[in-house]
This record gives sequence, C-alpha cells and structure tokens, in this order.
Amino acid sequence: MEPGTLLYDPATDKVGEYQDRSGPYALLRPIGGGREWQADPAALRPATDRERIGAGVRAANSRTRELLPPRPVPGCSLCAELAGLREAAQAAYDRSAETDANVLLRQHQRQAHA
Repeated sequence: MEPGTLLYDPATDKVGEYQDRSGPYALLRPIGGGREWQADPAALRPATDRERIGAGVRAANSRTRELLPPRPVPGCSLCAELAGLREAAQAAYDRSAETDANVLLRQHQRQAHA
C-alpha cells in the first residue's frame, strides 16, 4: 500500500487515507485530516468512487462548519434582524434555521453592503 491511498475500513465503516504501518496494523487518517486509527490490513480494501466522494463531502462539510458566521453591519436594521434570527435559532439548537439566517445575512450583505 502506498501512502495517500484511500481505503475502506469495514470495522469502522470509514474511508481513510493510508499513512503507514504500525506493527501489525495499518494507520489510516480521515480525509481532510483528523486523528489516525489502526486497522487490520487484511480487512482493508480500496474505497469505491461513492465512498471516496461521500468521505470528501463529509470533510468539506466539516470545514464549512468551522467558518465564522457573518457579522451584522453596524447601524443596519436588516443585518441586526437577521443576526437576531440566527441567535434565536442557536438558542433553540435549530441548526437548519441558523444556517438559513446565515445565508440570508450573507446574501443581504452582498447586495446592500458590497
């Protein structure tokens, strides 16, 4: 196995990037980075296109969640209203409504404050 090869680990139901061997185990790292795990080399197989794409989408979504939310422009009542909607969604643990408020705030800022 070459470092960087994407492999499917049935024990964890995850796709990982082959790093190296550690004794009798293969070391895999999640796509996009993260904590390595040990896997049985005999159980590993090359990841299918679908598995590689799915793992890539999960990594991209994870990176997106790490981005900072948009800040309201001082003095803009619509920015303040949308930021208030976002805060209410956060308080209710409603990630969908929080994302919607962020999208609307970014769209408003592009149109009104560009």
